[in-house]
Amino acid sequence: MSVTTVAAARTICAPLPVLGRDVTVPLVTGGEVTYAALDYAASAPALQRVWDDVAAYAPYYGSVHRGAGYLSQLSTDLFENARRTVEEFLDCRPDDQLIFTRSTTDSLNLLAAVLPADCQVFVFETEHHASLLPWQDARVSYLDAPRTPGQAVEILERALAARDPYGPALVCVTGASNVTGELWPVRELAAAAHAHGARIVLDAAQLAPHHPVSVQDLDVDWIAFSGHKLYAPFGSGVLAGRADWLQAADPYLAGGGASRKVTRREDGGVDVEWHDSAARHEAGSPNVIGAYSIASACKALTEAGFDTLVAREQHLIEKVRAGLAEVPEVKVLSLFGDDAPRVGVISFVVDGWNSSHFAAALSAEYGIGVRDGLFCAHPLLRTLLGTDPQTQGECGAPEAAPGEKSLNAIRVSFGAGTPDEHVERFVGAVRELVTKGAKWTYHTENGRCVPAV
Repeated sequence: MSVTTVAAARTICAPLPVLGRDVTVPLVTGGEVTYAALDYAASAPALQRVWDDVAAYAPYYGSVHRGAGYLSQLSTDLFENARRTVEEFLDCRPDDQLIFTRSTTDSLNLLAAVLPADCQVFVFETEHHASLLPWQDARVSYLDAPRTPGQAVEILERALAARDPYGPALVCVTGASNVTGELWPVRELAAAAHAHGARIVLDAAQLAPHHPVSVQDLDVDWIAFSGHKLYAPFGSGVLAGRADWLQAADPYLAGGGASRKVTRREDGGVDVEWHDSAARHEAGSPNVIGAYSIASACKALTEAGFDTLVAREQHLIEKVRAGLAEVPEVKVLSLFGDDAPRVGVISFVVDGWNSSHFAAALSAEYGIGVRDGLFCAHPLLRTLLGTDPQTQGECGAPEAAPGEKSLNAIRVSFGAGTPDEHVERFVGAVRELVTKGAKWTYHTENGRCVPAV
């Protein structure tokens, strides 16, 4: 069964059409301006294609795996076809399992819950908290931040070789940093892990929206990502990879859908026979719209062609970096150096500015949405800024004096739906703010930095 949509036949161009591209927002200086959404690393806007596909399906919405009626059968087919579409997008192995979750965080917590006994986990301190924190119930080794891709491989190899006992091990690594945008040497890290009898999971939350990702080519054991960063809303994520650890463990969530058979025992207890398929870890009513939206986004990106998308994004990266380089007060944060390959995620600080104040001014005075703070990557920001995240100032904290270290950072991020005009407006606004200063003063209100009008 299938749902036919007009969107499926639409010619996809770059930038790809996204929801909200014509939304206007008020300026504190008066008037309105088209909103420049430059916070893709947090949540990318939904592709128009995705929204149209979901809208076309919505009247046919029904329960998944739980009904004999036509709409239930159609929804079940849609859900399972979505699984196959995402498997193809990720180039999974034939015997891999793909589980729909709520997010990257949920996916990695699921994997943490199924680790075999005595498994040791190795994770760089540079990870996003979603891939840094789920392993605390295991024997976890946190690895120091490398300063080159080659050093990352060397650090991992030494740690794996020195582990005692030499039992099961898992390496967790990001594909692209959510702070610097830099690409990590995933293929080389996977080879190092396998050479030392370990497995590896790839956090592709920031990689999958920007580059093609092949499980087989990268030779990773698992991969996790979120729909909301892949232009697909509705709160769904993916964990895909080897089935053995998943099948050997109790379900991540116990409930309907995960169980194949439940019987009462004579002593009054309950015996449960769990599914061996992906359903084992998909208890409850599946989020069919979330899964379908991810599949729609995967199709849209594939049809657009990653070669074209990557080339256009690189053009935007170069435009932003060149513009920021012209402002001496701006320092772009980098772990591997200026020449490191990266996706459209750039973090920076501005001498003499509180970063929250600067980001608020970009929004209130120019209609530009960026992010400020520590980006759920506190240890990495400590390394890059040389400050302790536990003492980070908020919007109302004193501004850093010229020459002093900034208390947090500003992040601009973009992707397949970003028009050139938005990055040009951003670069011009940065230059104008640094040169002329903000038109308004700002203060903290309900935890947010806002104009003191």
